[in-house]
Amino acid sequence: MTQSPALPLPPPSERRRLREAGSLTQAQVATRVGVARETVRAWETGRTTPRGRKRDAYASLLAELATGAADMPVRTEATAPVPPLSDPRPEAPATPLTPAQAFDALYAFCAPALVRQAYLLTGRRELARESVERAFQLAWQRWPEVARDRDPAGWVRATAYEYALSPWHRFRPRFRHPEPPPADAPDRALMAALLRLPPPRRRTLVLYDGVGLDLPETAAETEASTPVTANRLLHARATIAARLPELSDPAELHRRLAELASTERLRAAKPPTVRTGSERRARFWTRAAIAFTVALIGTTALTVRTAPTQYEPPVPQGETVQGVPPRVAPGPLSEAEVALRAKLREEAVRGPERLVPLIR
Repeated sequence: MTQSPALPLPPPSERRRLREAGSLTQAQVATRVGVARETVRAWETGRTTPRGRKRDAYASLLAELATGAADMPVRTEATAPVPPLSDPRPEAPATPLTPAQAFDALYAFCAPALVRQAYLLTGRRELARESVERAFQLAWQRWPEVARDRDPAGWVRATAYEYALSPWHRFRPRFRHPEPPPADAPDRALMAALLRLPPPRRRTLVLYDGVGLDLPETAAETEASTPVTANRLLHARATIAARLPELSDPAELHRRLAELASTERLRAAKPPTVRTGSERRARFWTRAAIAFTVALIGTTALTVRTAPTQYEPPVPQGETVQGVPPRVAPGPLSEAEVALRAKLREEAVRGPERLVPLIR
């Protein structure tokens, strides 16, 4: 009995193109194959490769999509889902792009989602926009490194999260007072529950249940081990479920997180504005570094010029001398002192002749 050869799998970019050509979502493909939505997303990005029966089912589905034989529903505007929190990935361009064009494409695809994610982390609209802009400014300064990174969107996302969750923002005057909460009561309750979570658990919850990363990817981005990340996720879900029992289902929690982030209508700056700001900051810090270096060189030269050229021993400390009579202030002479002075004066004139030794 011979076994039929396995169907070949197309490249990751072709997998996504076939799914979109068939008007299927990642959740629909996951249901037909029998896996989670995050698994399909990992297959389409090339991070993981299907194996076994799941690979055969996935290859068969892609073959049906390629031949147009599958009966797939078309999604209309009325049933369009809430804008996702995950970063959409652009297709690979046919012609090479300039660094500015590549940066603008990455910013256009990732910045809107990152602003919504940063808002869930901080609860502040202005801080969310500032975090994303600062992350992309740093990415433009290090663009050769970011462009060659395996996941540029993940690089920018990690930088934006680190800036948004920095504890130093509490000392800034503009962020000392809380911003107005969301208008709807359920959104206010969910945001309050999120902000009560410790920052590591909040970040893990947003990455796993909001963005849709799997557990190893979440652990790698939060720089923690997989068991620690799983523990943070379980505690975060338990805390949210204790305050909001209707969100005990992870699917419902993902939907509510997406709705909460999308209702605020957060907007990011234009890509040229971010690039200009990054270049301006780079020039400022470069000039500051040059000025500091010149000042340091000048101080060193002045020190070398004015420093002594030979060793000068230190002057020892003085010592107290004992037995010295006290100093007496001058005053009028007594009668005996006057007589003694007169006598001395007379003897100096009429005294005996001075004895002079003779030389023999």
